[in-house]
Amino acid sequence: EKASHENPDLILLDLMLPKVDGYWICNLLKNDKRHAAIPIIIVTAKSGADSMKLAKDCGADAYVVKPFEIGDLLSKIASLLK
Repeated sequence: EKASHENPDLILLDLMLPKVDGYWICNLLKNDKRHAAIPIIIVTAKSGADSMKLAKDCGADAYVVKPFEIGDLLSKIASLLK
Protein backbone atom coordinates (compact mmCIF):
# COMPACT_ATOMS: atom_id res chain seq x y z
CA GLU A 1 0.00 0.00 0.00
CA LYS A 2 2.80 2.39 0.89
CA ALA A 3 4.66 1.66 -2.35
CA SER A 4 1.54 2.56 -4.32
CA HIS A 5 1.14 5.92 -2.61
CA GLU A 6 4.77 6.98 -2.30
CA ASN A 7 6.48 5.36 -5.31
CA PRO A 8 9.86 4.80 -3.56
CA ASP A 9 13.22 4.59 -5.31
CA LEU A 10 14.12 1.48 -3.29
CA ILE A 11 12.50 -0.77 -0.68
CA LEU A 12 14.14 -2.33 2.38
CA LEU A 13 11.92 -5.28 3.25
CA ASP A 14 12.03 -7.56 6.27
CA LEU A 15 10.82 -11.12 5.81
CA MET A 16 9.20 -11.46 9.22
CA LEU A 17 6.33 -9.00 9.23
CA PRO A 18 3.41 -8.99 11.68
CA LYS A 19 0.54 -9.97 9.38
CA VAL A 20 2.10 -11.10 6.08
CA ASP A 21 5.38 -12.56 5.05
CA GLY A 22 8.00 -10.55 3.23
CA TYR A 23 8.33 -13.11 0.42
CA TRP A 24 4.67 -12.56 -0.43
CA ILE A 25 5.09 -8.76 -0.42
CA CYS A 26 8.22 -8.98 -2.59
CA ASN A 27 6.47 -11.26 -5.08
CA LEU A 28 3.40 -9.01 -5.14
CA LEU A 29 5.48 -5.90 -5.88
CA LYS A 30 7.71 -7.53 -8.48
CA ASN A 31 4.69 -8.90 -10.36
CA ASP A 32 2.96 -5.52 -10.51
CA LYS A 33 4.10 -3.47 -13.52
CA ARG A 34 3.83 -0.25 -11.47
CA HIS A 35 6.39 -1.51 -8.95
CA ALA A 36 8.44 -4.14 -10.77
CA ALA A 37 11.38 -1.81 -11.41
CA ILE A 38 11.72 -0.74 -7.77
CA PRO A 39 14.78 -2.47 -6.30
CA ILE A 40 14.01 -4.53 -3.20
CA ILE A 41 16.63 -5.38 -0.60
CA ILE A 42 15.61 -8.09 1.84
CA VAL A 43 16.93 -7.24 5.32
CA THR A 44 16.43 -10.17 7.68
CA ALA A 45 17.82 -12.33 10.45
CA LYS A 46 17.23 -15.42 8.29
CA SER A 47 20.63 -16.51 7.03
CA GLY A 48 19.90 -19.91 5.52
CA ALA A 49 20.39 -20.79 1.88
CA ASP A 50 16.70 -21.72 1.55
CA SER A 51 15.62 -18.23 2.66
CA MET A 52 18.05 -16.60 0.25
CA LYS A 53 16.80 -18.76 -2.62
CA LEU A 54 13.16 -17.96 -1.84
CA ALA A 55 14.00 -14.24 -1.80
CA LYS A 56 15.71 -14.51 -5.17
CA ASP A 57 12.82 -16.54 -6.59
CA CYS A 58 10.30 -13.88 -5.55
CA GLY A 59 12.35 -11.15 -7.23
CA ALA A 60 14.49 -9.60 -4.49
CA ASP A 61 17.43 -7.64 -5.89
CA ALA A 62 19.67 -8.11 -2.84
CA TYR A 63 19.73 -9.92 0.50
CA VAL A 64 21.30 -8.57 3.70
CA VAL A 65 21.49 -10.61 6.91
CA LYS A 66 21.13 -8.90 10.30
CA PRO A 67 23.24 -7.88 12.03
CA PHE A 68 25.07 -6.20 9.19
CA GLU A 69 27.73 -3.57 8.62
CA ILE A 70 26.09 -0.31 7.57
CA GLY A 71 28.73 0.11 4.87
CA ASP A 72 27.64 -3.17 3.26
CA LEU A 73 24.02 -2.06 3.16
CA LEU A 74 24.91 1.39 1.82
CA SER A 75 27.05 -0.21 -0.87
CA LYS A 76 24.15 -2.40 -2.04
CA ILE A 77 21.80 0.59 -2.01
CA ALA A 78 24.22 2.69 -4.06
CA SER A 79 24.73 -0.13 -6.54
CA LEU A 80 20.99 -0.65 -7.05
CA LEU A 81 20.23 3.06 -7.44
CA LYS A 82 22.79 3.60 -10.23
